[in-house]
Amino acid sequence: MPATEEQKFAFVRSLSQYDSKKFKTLIPQIISTMIVMCLNIMVGITYGYSAIFVPQALAEKDSPAAIELSHGEIAWIVSCVVAIAPIGAMSGGFIMDAIGRLNLLKIVAIPSVVGWLLLAMAKNVTMLICGRLMTGIALVWLMNPGNVYLTEISRKDVRGSFTSVCSLGASIGMLVVYIEGWYLTWRMIAWINIGYTVVFTLLLFLIPESPAWLMSKGRVEQARKSLEWFHKDQPPPENKNVTFALLSLTTLHKEHLAKKQEREQLSKNGVVQKLKMFGQPSGYKPMLITSGLYFFQQASGIHVIIFNSVIFFQDIGTSIDPYLATVYIGCMLLIMTIINTVLMKRFNRRTLMMTSATFMAIFMGISGLYTKWIKEGTTTQSWIPLVALIIYFIAAAIGFMTIPFMVQAEVFPLAIRGVAHAIISSVANLLAFGAIQYYFPMRQWMGPSNLQYFYGIMSLAGLVFVFAFMPETHNKKLSEIENYFWKHTTYLSVSQSEDQAKQPDPLDIVESVK
Repeated sequence: MPATEEQKFAFVRSLSQYDSKKFKTLIPQIISTMIVMCLNIMVGITYGYSAIFVPQALAEKDSPAAIELSHGEIAWIVSCVVAIAPIGAMSGGFIMDAIGRLNLLKIVAIPSVVGWLLLAMAKNVTMLICGRLMTGIALVWLMNPGNVYLTEISRKDVRGSFTSVCSLGASIGMLVVYIEGWYLTWRMIAWINIGYTVVFTLLLFLIPESPAWLMSKGRVEQARKSLEWFHKDQPPPENKNVTFALLSLTTLHKEHLAKKQEREQLSKNGVVQKLKMFGQPSGYKPMLITSGLYFFQQASGIHVIIFNSVIFFQDIGTSIDPYLATVYIGCMLLIMTIINTVLMKRFNRRTLMMTSATFMAIFMGISGLYTKWIKEGTTTQSWIPLVALIIYFIAAAIGFMTIPFMVQAEVFPLAIRGVAHAIISSVANLLAFGAIQYYFPMRQWMGPSNLQYFYGIMSLAGLVFVFAFMPETHNKKLSEIENYFWKHTTYLSVSQSEDQAKQPDPLDIVESVK
């Protein structure tokens, strides 16, 4: 029986079945992961920049370099970084599929440097918004290819831990910009960020492109060199398997090209074929589920608070310096993201997501309750809301803040993965744009305590959604995740015996090819 297109490229990823479990054999993957993590530091810096920019810009009214800002202009400066994301995501998805994961990461330096330069030299609102728009494009171009690249090069048993370092890099970036904001001006920070961009981009030239992407483009020799680099520390038996896999994939790719030519006769540009795949269960079901995860991520207030953290801490009435409180949050997010590399390896995605939603709801509710009492003057325990929010972010870090990005990289078939990432990232950023834009109106209409109650209720709603619809992707092959969507709509229909069934051996694919 001929192998399917997904099986062909899944075979490269399934080589991990043969990998030696010694730490040395993971070193090439670890090097690549650390370099991708460095790029994601810029993601965190971009996210956290508005938190220190807004209060500083409002406080420098009497300064010669001050720029007058209304609340409406502030909302646009804060949120435009995600408003441009759909355009960046759609273009990035096609570019990533066309030129490769790493090449897209390299050209990110262009919009990133231009954006930070505009912010550093800004003389009016227009320059500020344009600078944020350019850094917003860079942000999306950084996030998606990094996740896809790590998914494709990582061994199955460490894939969750490796992809989680994207969130680790973002957490480091947020902490860095929060600490810098405590001591430096927002203009100086923008200049420093140009240096970060250049250094991190140069590191990309030390690692090879994804073998799966290279083979999908028929670049067999480059795929061979990439495979050899990633498996160079394997003992001889495993290296023989790599060679055999490459030979098998070469044959399979010729078959793939023949079928592709047939498809292109029906659709010259291949767009119709991809649209048909989105109409299949393996296309539209993960699209709806990941969109739901991102909706509850934004509705529970995670990114709203990150983008407006200093102002948010001023509202809850804590006596602690709001800049220092933001640094505390940044430190806790960094610590939890490191811990996440272990949690992602040991625990199921669903378990972490439901735990996350439960504690987010509880401690956001506690923070809202004490904020109300502080405003009424019935308590002087102003430290409690801050502690509750720290625990809220600890809970968010183990689930709703990080796992949707990982699930997004795992649930789509290879043939539409780049475009699907672009669409989902567009949806996620449009949701973030709406949440951030409406923060100031909701803050004025509901008040700080009721707004926190709202975020707590949405966290509970997210718990129900995860329980009913989110599939389990932990320790699953990408082809198995795709098969899940052909059989199931809700996770409630998955039987225990099916969920714990033994995974097929990759040799089955080889036998099917023979």
